[in-house]
Amino acid sequence: MIAKTVTGLYDTYDDAAETVRDIEAAGVPQSDISVVANNVDDRYPPTDKTNAAADAGIGAGVGSVVGGGAGLLAGIGLLAIPGVGPVVAAGWLISTAVGAVAGASAGAATGGVIGSLTGAGVSEENAHVYAEGVRRGGTLVTARVEEDRVPEVEQIMRGHRSVDPATRGEAYRAAGWNAFDEKAIPYTPSELQRERTLRQTQVAQ
Repeated sequence: MIAKTVTGLYDTYDDAAETVRDIEAAGVPQSDISVVANNVDDRYPPTDKTNAAADAGIGAGVGSVVGGGAGLLAGIGLLAIPGVGPVVAAGWLISTAVGAVAGASAGAATGGVIGSLTGAGVSEENAHVYAEGVRRGGTLVTARVEEDRVPEVEQIMRGHRSVDPATRGEAYRAAGWNAFDEKAIPYTPSELQRERTLRQTQVAQ
């Protein structure tokens, strides 16, 4: 029985990818892992070409974004999240979110992502921080695990430098942020680079 969703926000895709691989290696099924990464600057080519829709519209080929036998990251596809812009994603979280708004306008997609997180036990406050983190260039990893696997998976996530949502939320709020806004204009590539540089500087301090 699934007891908890363990979630990690990462400032680099490489850290998130290593987390996904280690969680898979620990025996967590691919169907219980998800990854969502900001791709406004086209850093990460989708590995599942069938999901790389030209307009990256919501629902465009997302049904099969669930990973394959070669590992979750081998099935990563491209879509768009309002307020974030283009993302590469795979796994249950994004499939659940898209399914929740099937037939609705694209503007409902972000509510689907936050709703999927909160529905799986993530606090609404943290869900907004996670969504904002992806908006600002981060990568989100989620794993649904049984109670006795929670400490192990949390340790894997911390071992790859996952972001503390409370600390990151405080930093966002100090700069005037209140909550994720799906109507916000997505960051430009240059803005993403500035945000990433800021986070790297803060980590180094």
